[in-house]
Amino acid sequence: MYRREKDAIGEKEIPNKAYYGIHTARAAENFHVSGQSVHPELIKAMALVKQAAAETNLQLGFLDERRGNGIIQAAAEVAEGEWTDQFIVDALQGGAGTSTNMNLNEVIANRAIEILGGEKGDYDLVHPLNHVNMSQSTNDVYPTALRIAAIRLLTPLSEMCATLQGALQEKESQFAGVLKVGRTELQDAVPVTLGQEFSAWAEAIARDRWRLYKMEERLRQVNLGGTAVGTGVNADRRYIYMVIERLRALTGLGLARNENMIDGTQNADVFVETSGLLKAHAVTLAKLSSDLRLLASGPRAGLGEIRLPPLQAGSSIMPGKVNPVMPEMVNQVAYQVMAHDLAITLAAQAGQLELNAFLPMVAFNLLPAMKMLTRALKLLVERCIRGIEADENRCLEYLHHSVSLITALAPLLGYDRAASLAKKALAENRPVREVVLESGVFEAEELERLLRAAELCRPGVVGNRKNQGRKDGTK
Repeated sequence: MYRREKDAIGEKEIPNKAYYGIHTARAAENFHVSGQSVHPELIKAMALVKQAAAETNLQLGFLDERRGNGIIQAAAEVAEGEWTDQFIVDALQGGAGTSTNMNLNEVIANRAIEILGGEKGDYDLVHPLNHVNMSQSTNDVYPTALRIAAIRLLTPLSEMCATLQGALQEKESQFAGVLKVGRTELQDAVPVTLGQEFSAWAEAIARDRWRLYKMEERLRQVNLGGTAVGTGVNADRRYIYMVIERLRALTGLGLARNENMIDGTQNADVFVETSGLLKAHAVTLAKLSSDLRLLASGPRAGLGEIRLPPLQAGSSIMPGKVNPVMPEMVNQVAYQVMAHDLAITLAAQAGQLELNAFLPMVAFNLLPAMKMLTRALKLLVERCIRGIEADENRCLEYLHHSVSLITALAPLLGYDRAASLAKKALAENRPVREVVLESGVFEAEELERLLRAAELCRPGVVGNRKNQGRKDGTK
């Protein structure tokens, strides 16, 4: 069964059971492109904007009590995640998000009509534009909702960053005594501890966490009340101030009115900044994941200094093979987030004069990136980081055979002589200790004292550390 609805273009049949209307139906036909619907967090955030607007208009007397309460109840239901199957417009759409706004207006209107005892499509009772969209424009509703949705997704992402940081710090402590050779440009370098390597990853994640935490401050500035271009035309001055208070109460977020709502309507740089910080975090994760894969390579023909938790069989042809699937997944998420960032950058710079028509593309890329990163972090912590084990024997074996130990003796031998001894150790495939001892420069006991691996992982010049300590006040 169908009902007939009409707009400025003409008439169209809409299924009787549908809460959406003619504007949504047209948009669904016009923009059937990505196969993905508008992000649910954006729908929920936009419903909260509609609820705040209705409460404000009711309080100011612009909506009668019966109609206003119906709209408020319907909007609250959508904000709680109900009627999700009624939001049928493709996420990629022309019109700066107008189709999404109309989808909300129609669903809320028809649900309010139903609440008031009417039949869907009876827009004399509750009209999608005259009542649900009162004092609003897509151009202030959509950017405001996108900021709210981003903040809501930013919070769990920041929390998962903290969880990952904590897991890495636990491993830092656990592996504090695991000595190994460091590597620069994939060549042997001076000794480090495995704990020190984990500490560097933890520090990088800590920076990401702080950046994301501070990002919320930028997103809190909203242009709701600015209507079409930020001037506030068709919105009562009292509404402009009151609606922000209502929205702050409904969301529990520290939202504030943008002091220059024309700026807030036409410029999308805050989303580029947010995306850029997501990209920075993705870079950190990609580096971390690649390092884990390298250190766990093998198990016999690679580095094999750490063991990752075995999660699944790694090959359909090679029995016993286990792949580092969790870091590989995180690498791919990181690369995808970087690609999202480019799309957001292009969309934001494409705005023209008083409006950016490409905010749907920003939302299409920004919100999924945040959700993806949060899920990836959770899996990385639970199914990889916490189960990592160290192969201490392998670490020590590499360390003892590394000619990089000669670096610690260079201040005593001179660079050229140290390089000559290192070259000899490499050519003869012998430990550097053995070659240096054979040279007669040091006695065995003295050399052993100078090349204690634990001493090589902290500041100072070997053989002179005691005097340095007295000089600079360290122990």
